[in-house]
Amino acid sequence: MSLYHLSQQRGAAGRPVRVGLIGAGKFGSMFLNQVPTMPGVELSVIADLDPERARNACRTVGWDADRIDRTAFVASGAEACADPGIEVIVEATGSPPAGIGHARAAIAGGKHIVMVNVEADVLAGPLLAEEARARGVVYSLAYGDQPALTCELVDWARACGFEVVAAGKGTKYLPAYHAVTPADVWAHYGLTPDEARRGGMNPQMFNSFLDGTKSAIEMAAIANASGLAVPRDGLQFPPCGVDDLPQVLRGTTAGGVLERDGMVEVVSSLERDGRPVFRDLRWGVYVVLKAPNDYARACFKEYGLRTDTSGWYAAMYKPYHLIGLELGMSVLSAALRGEPTGQPSGFRGDVVAVAKRALRAGETLDGEGGYTVWGKLVPAARSLAEGALPIGLAHKVELLRDIAAGEIVRWADVAVPDSEAVRVRRDMERHFAAPPTAIAAQ
Repeated sequence: MSLYHLSQQRGAAGRPVRVGLIGAGKFGSMFLNQVPTMPGVELSVIADLDPERARNACRTVGWDADRIDRTAFVASGAEACADPGIEVIVEATGSPPAGIGHARAAIAGGKHIVMVNVEADVLAGPLLAEEARARGVVYSLAYGDQPALTCELVDWARACGFEVVAAGKGTKYLPAYHAVTPADVWAHYGLTPDEARRGGMNPQMFNSFLDGTKSAIEMAAIANASGLAVPRDGLQFPPCGVDDLPQVLRGTTAGGVLERDGMVEVVSSLERDGRPVFRDLRWGVYVVLKAPNDYARACFKEYGLRTDTSGWYAAMYKPYHLIGLELGMSVLSAALRGEPTGQPSGFRGDVVAVAKRALRAGETLDGEGGYTVWGKLVPAARSLAEGALPIGLAHKVELLRDIAAGEIVRWADVAVPDSEAVRVRRDMERHFAAPPTAIAAQ
């Protein structure tokens, strides 16, 4: 039965799915906008460091006074996780340490957790998902965000009997973007600093979209959930439009740019000289698949699929994603079907901190989208073997030695204070550590 009909039944029975939202930023606000038109869903608690900001978010998206009065607004995510009437927690803070704490609290309390916070998922999601499965609750990526939508395409392709050759998303990328900082980010978006400020736009967050960090994080989440491999030395971001996906996104032995078939990759909406790519996929997601035999290959042609020159490789894609407007799919899937919309099944990809410029001992790293480091996607086995510092913990930590521009920062290079996030990450590293022979094979 469809999620819509299942949710209608819950509403008609007077037992709506009760949800707690942690974080009333942009993603959270987009979900708030949909709640009044979702049958069988009741958003009971909203947690935000500034509860009044959360109330204002509800007013901005059109909630009436009665709905606002029926909702509890709290400053503590832990309080939302402890509410005995909540079935599903939506974690949308964007803070890796906060996300890990909230996920563990929700799981311990027997609640499903929808992790909008992909930064926390990449830092420790494989371990959190195992904890959730052991507790009998769902840990899920957030539908509407690109990782969950990509995982859905991968699942569709495999369920239909196709080999998945590549999967990922589109973005705006040029190699120079890795060095961009919050001080000069707005020029790349065609905005002045004043325009961005008036729009309430966070320069560090938007810079993480531009400097490659967010793309690396999302591809790691897809790899960890789907079993696809990650590049040995970072994403390539090849310029590619939707018509050329099956030609470009395949292994080098077949004429493509990938190290081999079966990998994640991000395609750029800009050619390397800055010209726009024809029919780009900047806002969308894709999967490249391979026909299992001559009959399926012939069907690709008969039904008009764009293929590579051999006819064996084809692509399916979704041109847009609506982030929080689509989040209800994850909430309802977890509560009514007991199924995630994407979930880590292993630790395959990691995002490590790389110096944007020459850094000096005594400097403090400022994390994702900041002035000091950007996040690079590498195989988890390589990250563990090299002792690389994950980007999710490269915030407010002091450097102990000089780091050259372009060099990976390592745990040994920084003074990392003890915290729950650090302990959980270290537990995950030990839990998923590959044997030496597997590391050498990477």
